[in-house]
Amino acid sequence: MTSSTPLTRPARLAAGARVAVVAPSGPVPDERLQAGLDILRGWDLDPVVAPHVLARHAEFDYLAGTDADRAADFQAAWCDPDVAAVLCARGGYGVQRMVDLLDWDAIRAAGPKVFVGYSDITALHEAFATRVGLATLHGPMVAAVDFLKNARAQQHLRATLFEPESVRTIASSEGTALVPGRARGVTLGGCVCLLAADLGAPHARASARGGLLLIEDIGEEAYRLDRMLTQLLRAGWLDGVAGIALGSWVDCGPYEGLRAVFADRLGGLGVPIVERFGFGHCDGALTIPFGLRAELDADAGTLTLDEPALSQQTLH
Repeated sequence: MTSSTPLTRPARLAAGARVAVVAPSGPVPDERLQAGLDILRGWDLDPVVAPHVLARHAEFDYLAGTDADRAADFQAAWCDPDVAAVLCARGGYGVQRMVDLLDWDAIRAAGPKVFVGYSDITALHEAFATRVGLATLHGPMVAAVDFLKNARAQQHLRATLFEPESVRTIASSEGTALVPGRARGVTLGGCVCLLAADLGAPHARASARGGLLLIEDIGEEAYRLDRMLTQLLRAGWLDGVAGIALGSWVDCGPYEGLRAVFADRLGGLGVPIVERFGFGHCDGALTIPFGLRAELDADAGTLTLDEPALSQQTLH
């Protein structure tokens, strides 16, 4: 698998589909979980909650239970033949601790399913790409505030899950060209800090060559983002990338300072770059499919998929 190879699309959801909610990273507030489950039920989905979603690690309170428990929850959810999609409840930190505890042969054998999450879940998006060859959705999480409060985030995810042909062109109202032009490639990305942290790990992606890289982050100052991008550049990971979309940078400092870093570190790649693309930790975050061939138009601020994010076959 290379970054220029499109991945297998899972099937779109249908009314009545059973979806599993898991917490591979941080602990989840019960009231937010219940509110998110109500939204899913309103979509005529049948959500089931993994056993340790509300758990908290006895020593490290930033983890939703032990690494083994979080891995077991994920494994059981994915390998349940009645489950059509696995949705993350929240991010935080912890996927890197549990991802290598998963039985990836069994996950591959269970067949393609819809997978949704963002933030720390970047490490699982990368694992599904490299170990399973499965396209995934970088999108709102069940107990995340933006999903609970923002109609646009809800509507775009719902359309992607049920009527993906209606959102083949993804557009940001604020998207502008940092470097003009158009580019074609296969989508990938997530949090910059997770992509940088994945370098050298088992089964890590060798490079973003041939890909359309969509990146964002939260709570990282300009010099830290500079360091992460420089690390990716020095490792050769960005060699041959086809185009770049920059999402949200909440709590990362004044945007003009960040923009200067992006222009300095990424502008030299000579590829189209669109900024303010409206995905990630921002209000009303768009759902971005990873692993699909698409065209990025930096001037128009659009990402147009060659085919819908999810296949025609429906699961019940």
